[in-house]
Amino acid sequence: MPKVTKKTAAADDLLQPAASMMDIEAGTEEAPHAAEGAAAPKPKFPPLSSYEQNGKRIEFRRVPVPQHRMTPLKNNWLALYKPVTENLKLDMRMNLKTRKVEVKTTPETPDAGNLQRAADFVHAFILGFEVQDAIALLRLDDLYIECFEVKDVKTLRGEHLARCIGRMAGKNGKTKFTIENATRTRIVLADTKIHILGSFQNIRAARDSICALILGSPAGKVYSKLHSVTARLSQSY
Repeated sequence: MPKVTKKTAAADDLLQPAASMMDIEAGTEEAPHAAEGAAAPKPKFPPLSSYEQNGKRIEFRRVPVPQHRMTPLKNNWLALYKPVTENLKLDMRMNLKTRKVEVKTTPETPDAGNLQRAADFVHAFILGFEVQDAIALLRLDDLYIECFEVKDVKTLRGEHLARCIGRMAGKNGKTKFTIENATRTRIVLADTKIHILGSFQNIRAARDSICALILGSPAGKVYSKLHSVTARLSQSY
């Protein structure tokens, strides 16, 4: 056997740590499961609010108020303010400088669509509808407002226009109330402008009756045709 000297023993001692350094292993180790074969629990996140979904932005609507509707708005302000703020969780104020009703969202607003509903509600009151009728826009989804003028149907002037408005209203408002009750709508006659509040089919039935009156049909003929139309509407419901 070869003879081992002190120099060769010292050289072997120097090479031994280098060899052990080459044996280092790297890797990852999985965390122990709570139970064998059980899936990891899914993370639970609370649903985002409407305010967070919108990027935490505040939206608003401004509804202009004409001069002749300022006094009714002041008298019925609380009836308009409570449903918007308490039920829809919105902020509403009256800007007297610009004569506009301002409605905006808050972090507590549950639905982004409430803002447009409130704007339609206030706009319906500004057009002349009663608060009890306009508040239906907040409760139901399939209600709309349609506006048109007498001149959109037929061009009338002077006494012809006055007689046309009289035919639409009737004596003591009889014709207007009959059309409203038969078609389940609400009608506002503001000079030569007509505003109708209701569902799509009911608005169409009321509009056809009013257009017939504008074109000169007598009230009795409109009533008979309206009776058959309302019978079909009741069957569809």
